[in-house]
Amino acid sequence: MTVISQGRTAPFDLENTEAWWLVPRQLFDGETLRAGLALRIAAGRIDDIVPTGQAGMDGLPIWKTASLASPGFFDVQVNGGGGVMFNSDPSPAGLKAIAAAHRASGTTAVLPTLITDTPDIMERAVTAALAVAGSDGIVGVHLEGPHISVERKGAHNPLFIRPMDEHTLSAVRRLRAGGVPVLVTLAPECVPPGTIVTFSAMGAVVSLGHTAADAATTRAAIAEGARSVTHLYNGMTPITSREPGVVGAALDSDVYCGFIADGHHVDDTVLRLSIRARPVRDRMVLVSDAMSTWNGPDHFTLYDETIHLVGGRLVNRLGSLAGVHIDMATSLRRLVENVGISLEDALKMATANPSCLMRLEDSVGFLRPGMPADIVLLDWA
Repeated sequence: MTVISQGRTAPFDLENTEAWWLVPRQLFDGETLRAGLALRIAAGRIDDIVPTGQAGMDGLPIWKTASLASPGFFDVQVNGGGGVMFNSDPSPAGLKAIAAAHRASGTTAVLPTLITDTPDIMERAVTAALAVAGSDGIVGVHLEGPHISVERKGAHNPLFIRPMDEHTLSAVRRLRAGGVPVLVTLAPECVPPGTIVTFSAMGAVVSLGHTAADAATTRAAIAEGARSVTHLYNGMTPITSREPGVVGAALDSDVYCGFIADGHHVDDTVLRLSIRARPVRDRMVLVSDAMSTWNGPDHFTLYDETIHLVGGRLVNRLGSLAGVHIDMATSLRRLVENVGISLEDALKMATANPSCLMRLEDSVGFLRPGMPADIVLLDWA
């Protein structure tokens, strides 16, 4: 059971209390923000949700708080944290350190993200994920590359970008055989026809990213089974007056769109317009895309190049953006205060929407009877 409290402590020992009541000022259950509800928590799970007046009638201890209670945040794109990059330390210890760095600010579920690298690094990452998935908030793994466009590579090393191969197919097969949820980011124009179908048949979720595809190719990939795009606007063809590109085709569809809300990777006005443009609600997914500097040192090494944190931006030696320095809680605040998204919708983007993307509604992103009591208490809301 995970209860993350920003500045508040329980009035009793949570670790040694088998069952108790949480009575927040407001409750967001993954769908609706409401007042007047209490949660009965037993053995680390939500046992019941009832009107506030019924809390404590069974004699169990009560934690009343002026905070808003929400499902813990679910971040499907986390490259690093706590001074650790998944690519640099593809080990169980490395994964646990990354998850702990983000759990400190309310992210209770993560997909550690391995960006384009060698087959050996991918194999080590798969082995590590199989060892720890399901613990410490490590829900699954996100393989971002290596089958992407050199033209839209971003910070990915072109030396490791390659055509679809048996290494990646085997890696995804191993993960799925072990019951580990997998998100795969690829460029549809860089893989053979049928690749998305193959991954989907394994139970992996396919996302389009780091791609130079046009709108027609994007629509074909969506029809083939792609469920999302990776960090909208970044690493993909933009909207123009005569060619919608990946961005336009994605926004005009029902796929999930992951996005970064740090104010650097997507302008707040553009983000606001994009959210309003969606034809289907609840298809926007907030991600941090965080690097190891979050809760870690102000620099790190990626592909033998040192990246520095300067004025809130991660930049390489040329001064170009080379990663993200933010967490989900800060991103959520920016969504509400800077972008102008309602708190309820913003919370969905950080909890329920990524859960639905990954088809994990029964275990992550919602507060329902029978589900784990992975709860974040928001004092600023």
